[in-house]
Amino acid sequence: MKMMVAEKEKPNGITTPPAPTAARGRILIVDDEEVISGTLHEFLQEEGFEVATAAEMPGALALVESFGPDVVLCDVQLPGGDGLTVLERSLRIRPETLFIMITAYATVENAVSAFQRGAQDYLMKPVLFEDLLAKLDRLIAYRRLLMENQALRRQLHRPADLDALIGSTPTMQAVKTMIRKVGPTRCTVLLTGESGTGKELVARALHATGPDPEGLFLAINSAAIPPDRLEAQLFGHVRGSLAVADRDHTGLFVAAGSGTVFLDEIGELPSSTQAKLLRAIENKEVLPVGATRPVSFQARLITASNKDLPAEVAAGRFRADLYYRLNVVTIHLPPLRDRRDDIPDLVAALLNRHARRLGKRVDGVDNATIRGLMAASWVGNVRELSNALERAVILAEGPILTPDAFPPGLIVESEAEADGDNLRAAVRDYERRHIARVLRDCDDDKREAARRLGMGLSSLYRKLEELGIRL
Repeated sequence: MKMMVAEKEKPNGITTPPAPTAARGRILIVDDEEVISGTLHEFLQEEGFEVATAAEMPGALALVESFGPDVVLCDVQLPGGDGLTVLERSLRIRPETLFIMITAYATVENAVSAFQRGAQDYLMKPVLFEDLLAKLDRLIAYRRLLMENQALRRQLHRPADLDALIGSTPTMQAVKTMIRKVGPTRCTVLLTGESGTGKELVARALHATGPDPEGLFLAINSAAIPPDRLEAQLFGHVRGSLAVADRDHTGLFVAAGSGTVFLDEIGELPSSTQAKLLRAIENKEVLPVGATRPVSFQARLITASNKDLPAEVAAGRFRADLYYRLNVVTIHLPPLRDRRDDIPDLVAALLNRHARRLGKRVDGVDNATIRGLMAASWVGNVRELSNALERAVILAEGPILTPDAFPPGLIVESEAEADGDNLRAAVRDYERRHIARVLRDCDDDKREAARRLGMGLSSLYRKLEELGIRL
């Protein structure tokens, strides 16, 4: 066998490899028998592995942390601690490390014990080199596949970042600028805007640009959970504190770790829960339902509401002190009607998403359709647009969507198209369709429609007569 250059031996029988030159894998040999350790070391280096050795448990644990081996070859019998203890403690340091236990005295009990504690394989002395190489290659290939799968899983579950926020209008650029400034901090953020404007998407973008983007993002809708269960979901509960509490439960604030808790529809929070949330924010600790001792938490809090919270405070339905705590930074999401120039980009992105998920080929929409989509009122904002496009993809009979693929009345023939480029006709046509859509959304309640349109009731009646709207 070709002789290798000897490395300088360190205390506790530790040797570390020279400058890494191999890509086959990293191996740590833990054995107090110098002849066996040295022979394995030389052989594996010749085979293209990076190799380090240790003779005792303290040195082995230090190398597991600093050297980061793919596989550890560990003798069962060691001075100052047995190999199974090295196995258990190493897996606490680096859970992804794989182990092959080596012994001269194999028994069924020893093998079972090693596998139960986390070993992947077992070898008898004297070690057969061919058998060892086969096991190492198999385990290293398995480890690499495992790490790749974990990386893909993390990527799939990674929160949305700024690229997911579609739009280049000034209002959306302002939102993205605020996210870039506020995201890296841990300050509390309040997101406001109508339903369907994408508040959770912005919350995920804040998390993705925050201090712990790989941490948990836990979202809860305050309006969707009964008040008596909401506190237990947020703060946790102890066994026996509720009728269904047969065990302790960790609430979202603690479960999120150093990640993010997103509370949507914060304006619907019951008054009793508002007081407890205020105390939690101020003290960075929660008191689980039925507990006598508070539990500290690290999670960042982001909240959202489609209500006018200052009006709720003035009406006595929302605590002023809690509002000021939540309102450290406010990011307002504009309605879709205020950023119509973003609609073509939104249509392209949403069509691509729905077409891929539904397994259909849809390349885009025709000119009449995009004009109609840009003129629609979109009371439900981006969510309504997404639903309309999903329906259109399902009904599509070709790669280009036309108006008949959309809900009736959403895209109507325009007077402006008949009149060419006449501006007055285009404005009149838009007014007619916009008012008609608002009336439909209000179930023909003209008083409510006038309020949404920002005009008096008598003005609305005059406009209906002027435009010839009969609903």
